Amino acid sequence: MKRYILSILAIIALVMSTSFLSVTAKETKKDDKNNQESKVNLADNSKSAILLERDTGKILFKKNANEQLPPASMTKIMTMLLVMEALEDGKISLDEKVRVSEYAASMGGSQIFLEPGEEMTVNDLLKGVAVASGNDASVALAERIAGSEEAFVQMMNQKVKELGLENTNFVNPTGLPAKNHYSTAYDMAVMAKELLKHKQITNYTSIYEDYLRKGTEDEFWLVNTNKLVKFYDGVDGLKTGYTNEAKYCLTATAEKEGMRTIAVVMGAETTKQRNSDVTKMLDYAYSQFATKQLFEKAQPVTKLNLMKADKDDVDIVTGDSVSVVFSKGDKLDGIETKVSVNQNIELPLKAFDVVGKLEVIKNGEILSETKLVIKEDVNTASLFQLFKRSMDQMVR
Repeated sequence: MKRYILSILAIIALVMSTSFLSVTAKETKKDDKNNQESKVNLADNSKSAILLERDTGKILFKKNANEQLPPASMTKIMTMLLVMEALEDGKISLDEKVRVSEYAASMGGSQIFLEPGEEMTVNDLLKGVAVASGNDASVALAERIAGSEEAFVQMMNQKVKELGLENTNFVNPTGLPAKNHYSTAYDMAVMAKELLKHKQITNYTSIYEDYLRKGTEDEFWLVNTNKLVKFYDGVDGLKTGYTNEAKYCLTATAEKEGMRTIAVVMGAETTKQRNSDVTKMLDYAYSQFATKQLFEKAQPVTKLNLMKADKDDVDIVTGDSVSVVFSKGDKLDGIETKVSVNQNIELPLKAFDVVGKLEVIKNGEILSETKLVIKEDVNTASLFQLFKRSMDQMVR
């Protein structure tokens, strides 16, 4: 196979000049581990907190962000992530009806009052998780996807490892109190960042009120446990949490002025304090920072040309949107972006397989890395295609 590496250096002239810092999720994690907490005074009412910009993962504020604490129903961020992945992979569909087991219907705490043997669509069960924090709906979906709650929990913890998170362990998909069930503000923010790659999730988490079984005698009124969805402009998710041990927790996300942020607080004493801390964090983000988008998600950046491939000039696209973050009032200089394609690509390739990376660079420092993926399936060329291609080259 022909070996090559394709590098494109593009100087992007941005109107403002000097100083900003943008980091990858990996670099963010490293930064968060140092002992110095953010100097700005936020999240006074919470045991731990973090505020970050979604595209870059840049931490804007942190407080005890790696302290292991019970996440309560914020656990359902991982549950929803696995549901969204199952939908994307075609393992389940939104209109599929799920039969509720006796075990799922027995869940206490927050629930949508499912009955054993009842059938409800994946769409409505997901709505029950996202809006009403239904423990019964969470277990019903878990059992449908993995076969059992235990198998689903294994999937949850496997995903934790895939995301490189070191301070999270799940025992159930609900967040109900359990020994050895813990996470951190930082880890929850990374899970939220991953969940938000599935943009349709906010179609559910942004609902303030709705109904299940509408028009029947068992009609159930859903009211979002995240009141900021209604009372803070731009908030469209994600998940609240409360137990006696965890106290009041919230992972919130908002999008304003082209910038999406994620704010997590854990261990507040009241809902008012929880919401106040998140509100102040979001106010701080949008008053002090801004973003500049360099590439949209799935934007073509180069072409894949392999002699043995069955297709010519297949688009290589960004696996996620690419942005830079800067403080308002500061000025942005020129930014370099470097596109690198793997030297040893083996066929066949499936759509969205990773084939390289895009680096954002300033003054020789790599500020962020984004995966580059292939836009469509690429298979090995047939003997006829190889022969024709060789003849075409000879003619030239």
